[in-house]
Amino acid sequence: MQFDFDTPVNRRGTDSAKWNVHPTELPMWVADMDFKTAPAIERAIMQRAAEGVFGYTTFPDAWYDAYIHWWRDRHDFPIEREWLGFAVGVIPAISTAIRVLSEPGDRVVMLTPIYSAFPAIVEGNGRISAEVQMLRTYEDGRPVYRIDWEALDRALAADHTPLMIFCSPQNPTGQIWDRGTMARIGALCQAHGVTVLSDEIHSDIVMPGKRCLPFAAANEVNLGLTATFLAPTKSFNIMGLKSAAVCAADPGLRGKILSALGDLAGANAFAAPATIAAFTEGGEWLDALCAYIFRNKARVDEFLASELPEIVSVPSEATYLMWLDIGKITGDSGEFYQYLRRETGLYVCPGSWYRGDGARFLRFNAACPRSLLEDGLDRLKTGVRKYEAEHGITP
Repeated sequence: MQFDFDTPVNRRGTDSAKWNVHPTELPMWVADMDFKTAPAIERAIMQRAAEGVFGYTTFPDAWYDAYIHWWRDRHDFPIEREWLGFAVGVIPAISTAIRVLSEPGDRVVMLTPIYSAFPAIVEGNGRISAEVQMLRTYEDGRPVYRIDWEALDRALAADHTPLMIFCSPQNPTGQIWDRGTMARIGALCQAHGVTVLSDEIHSDIVMPGKRCLPFAAANEVNLGLTATFLAPTKSFNIMGLKSAAVCAADPGLRGKILSALGDLAGANAFAAPATIAAFTEGGEWLDALCAYIFRNKARVDEFLASELPEIVSVPSEATYLMWLDIGKITGDSGEFYQYLRRETGLYVCPGSWYRGDGARFLRFNAACPRSLLEDGLDRLKTGVRKYEAEHGITP
């Protein structure tokens, strides 16, 4: 089946958080795709809407089966039904887990740079973000990240450190973790009595031919000490339907989180039908989407090499996000993103939001029709050249 990812969808004036910008601006910041969702999901939502009654909702067997089959077939992760529970979103669920699995003042370890919401919810819950900055090196002129194992061991071993937040695939870098790396992290967490909260929300957006193995699926040790947070929402661009799942093999860990979620776990009337449709009928659409996205990402790299060689991306095999190294232009991504937005209307994320070494990076969303991507790249070039001229920087 052919799917149309080239035709732009006009989202202005639709109460879109992403597109609530000035008419001249082009938003390429938040992790929200500018594509219509899979046709199967549209049909499921329309069918549910036609019923006309939207009362309290339960979860049919088909919801559990959809998760089980999808994660077994796509991710080699054999989930059992009793491991699963509904959540309205990954971030609310992780925030709840932080509150029930730690005490105020406790430390929560994370590898940075990392998705900005994680330090925010840790600190918002009165805990301490114990950040372990990954080591950045360069291979063939492009930045590559590796774990600082000694620093991670020290962080996990510190007093009052019950939790680690793990992001797989890594956001913002798009890195897919290999089994050996995840097993080594799991061994350290086991040695220091640390529970892992693993965010897997981007794990379906992968380069064709690649697979993202969940942290809990690396081995039995990881399985026993991990709560995994799953969702169809990023993969199928249905974040507004508020649908996710908590998965934990350990009954004590699972029980604490799901009990604490309580009323927060109540679903809207469209969450289950959309999830079932996504995981049972959306595979072909998703494969086509991933192929399109990674052609877009390749186009960005091609453009940078020919037009803006002072900017390079981190090689990535997952997510529709790109982590762009602007260190040859500026070490202040916060100031630079504001400059780009003001001078060209291009709205991207400053890497400083993601902690670690993010002050020299921008996060760029490539999940859009090619025409919008080309517009964004042209704006980026215009802004960079103007900034360099004003600051006496030689390209």
